[in-house]
Amino acid sequence: MPDRMVDEEEFARDEEKDAGASMDGQRRFKDFDCPDCNANNPYDESFGDGEEVRCFYCGQEFVAQVSDEGKLKLKSS
Repeated sequence: MPDRMVDEEEFARDEEKDAGASMDGQRRFKDFDCPDCNANNPYDESFGDGEEVRCFYCGQEFVAQVSDEGKLKLKSS
């Protein structure tokens, strides 16, 4: 039996569901790539707009900013 191919739209829907996305700035994230050292930082607790996160590798702290489109930006705190 062949493996089921997942189309890109279904994959995107699953990614949004996993992240708890609601495209109004209330999206929650479970990881981020550090803008300073590029390390991936998984978080047990999700985080969202206005919350502080710290890179586990370089120690830099950031404030999460989520746009109305649900995109994450990290600003140094």
